Amino acid sequence: MLPPSLKRYAWLSIAAALATILLKGWAWWLTGSVGLLSDALESFVNLAGAMMALAMLTLAAMPADQNHAHGHGKAEYFSSAFEGFLILVAAVAIAYTAIERLLNPQPLEAVGIGLAVSVVASIINLATSQILMGVGKKYRSITLEADAHHLRTDVWTSAGVILGVGLVWATGWLWLDPVIALLVAMNIVWTGWQLLHRSAAGLMDISIPTEDIEAIEAVLDRYRSQGLDFHALRTRQAGSRAFVSLHVLVPGAWSIQQGHDWSERIEADIRQAVPYAHLTTHLEPLEDPLSLADQELDRFPE
Repeated sequence: MLPPSLKRYAWLSIAAALATILLKGWAWWLTGSVGLLSDALESFVNLAGAMMALAMLTLAAMPADQNHAHGHGKAEYFSSAFEGFLILVAAVAIAYTAIERLLNPQPLEAVGIGLAVSVVASIINLATSQILMGVGKKYRSITLEADAHHLRTDVWTSAGVILGVGLVWATGWLWLDPVIALLVAMNIVWTGWQLLHRSAAGLMDISIPTEDIEAIEAVLDRYRSQGLDFHALRTRQAGSRAFVSLHVLVPGAWSIQQGHDWSERIEADIRQAVPYAHLTTHLEPLEDPLSLADQELDRFPE
């Protein structure tokens, strides 16, 4: 069973980014707030990330071929890494603009309607992030999860900016506006770093999540109670697909057919526990000492 196409959710993210760019840009134009400008600039990052997500989800959905026998799932990590990089670039731009405004303060205008427009944009981002996070977790798509995390960060950023601009309006302290923009820049640097770190981990063949490994071990424990044993369990995550390999130790007196039948049952149960997992099992006799000699990743000739 293959994961369904997730491209329509990337299109949803693109639509939300375009809507928030227009709304937040309008809010900045109305008020002149550098805090709201920083919020609008981050929406451009959302748009670029969503477009990259669409491209990489399209590539990830391609079936395995002769040159890519394990599929194209790792393409998703390029999308999340690209979005992380764009977030860092946006942070630099926001910080530069904020420092310039801190040195040259300017009064804000039409704050009430500007904040109202920004609130509407934040509601759009929040609703979109909820949808993307739910789908991303269900189908283990790091691309959609990264997009959702970024949008959620954007929502909290917007809340901080709206609060700050409201305080400037109420108190007349113009320095609050660029200071909040600098805090926004620092916040999204952290988000960008997290996305880059997770993308690098995926490209380095990180293991599947701990809860999935525990689910696999629970399946294996049920079969251990029936006289079988297992070792050399290895896993890696490639986008939405998990790759799992393990050695199955069965009584040496069993026929090949018996061992194969039991392996098929074990693989079916693991697929129930870990959706979209690709299983590779290797049969070995329980009684043979050599069966215990191949548990390490590297096995050298003696």
